Amino acid sequence: MSGLRAGLVGAGFIGPWHVDAFRRLGHVEVAALAGSDLARAQTRARELAIPRAYGDWRALVEDPHIDVVHIAAPNRLHHAIAMAAVANGKHVICDKPLTDTAEQSRELLDAARAAGVFHAVTFNYRGNPLVQQARIAITEGAIGIPHLVHGQYLQDWLLHDSDWSWRLEPEQNGASLALADIGSHWCDLAEHVTGLSITHVLADPVTVVPRRRKPTQSTGTFVSGNELDASEWVDMTLEDLATVLLRFDNGARGMLLTGQVCAGHKNDLVLEVCGSASSMKWRQEAQNELWIGHSDRANELLQKDPALLSPQAQPYARLPGGHQEAWSDAFCNLMRDLYAAIARWPEDGDTLPPTVATFEDALRVQCTIDAMLASAAGGGVWTPVATQVQSRRNAT
Repeated sequence: MSGLRAGLVGAGFIGPWHVDAFRRLGHVEVAALAGSDLARAQTRARELAIPRAYGDWRALVEDPHIDVVHIAAPNRLHHAIAMAAVANGKHVICDKPLTDTAEQSRELLDAARAAGVFHAVTFNYRGNPLVQQARIAITEGAIGIPHLVHGQYLQDWLLHDSDWSWRLEPEQNGASLALADIGSHWCDLAEHVTGLSITHVLADPVTVVPRRRKPTQSTGTFVSGNELDASEWVDMTLEDLATVLLRFDNGARGMLLTGQVCAGHKNDLVLEVCGSASSMKWRQEAQNELWIGHSDRANELLQKDPALLSPQAQPYARLPGGHQEAWSDAFCNLMRDLYAAIARWPEDGDTLPPTVATFEDALRVQCTIDAMLASAAGGGVWTPVATQVQSRRNAT
């Protein structure tokens, strides 16, 4: 794996965490950064100690010294950047959602396959050791047959009409806000942990904050109205809250609550799977614990401790029991698996580490989000998820 050189497009909120993970691996060189203009890119590159800066992402994807392109730019750019990177023979690691529509995701998947390059999307919650513990336990039948999969992904950073982000703009973000931005994470996690596929959805999205103050100056991913020097009122068209009923391919039922206007919920991702024998629940805000529910004996709370985890989950717990691991550690776990897969690509392309979500998996999630939007557009009706591409179940 030595000598791989990465280029990063976008250095807002998530981009620096890609860089942090690279450097923790120790064998990946962060060679270049591309921003929205050269001056900003140069400033950000200096801050992150990245040697080269480009004011245009096209220059980065065409740079012959770059082996892997990481895309952390606004959603509307994902498709164009990834297509260009693939055309230049680069491996691609893209933030979610991969694209704005299933058609675009399918085009990217076909292009990456034809080019023979590695392709992945950063569904980073897969990198948590207790997520892997839950996945393995459920796969081995520890809770019996799943019959209910439910949970939430709630945040509060858009609660007030003075809160602003480029994600509120359809031309920057795409056709969906809460469902695509954070609901996509939950859907991937639910299918990853259970091994099931979502087949039908009934969605009820809503825009809780109908008008917001948009800053006249350019902003980053997050900004509070208290930080604005000037602003204008803008009508909102994207959903900031949604409830979704789900059906899975084994007959299980499900429910997802997702929204970014829920006071007190900072990054509250919860997944619970109820089976014929027991239940399991993982909560991101208490990510070093896995709750196991029983009907005939006391419930359990499994602490993150390598000595207590299954052999397959142990490598994702880097510290001894009692030493808390966090969001960035799970992100680094994912990056470690991504670069291990790149090192073996394409020989071991069919036996990827379990944390790796390919463009195929991202297409599956995008089909699910598209079905939710179609369900809402139809007045809240049960809508099938497109099945042209099924998620590949990663090796354990």
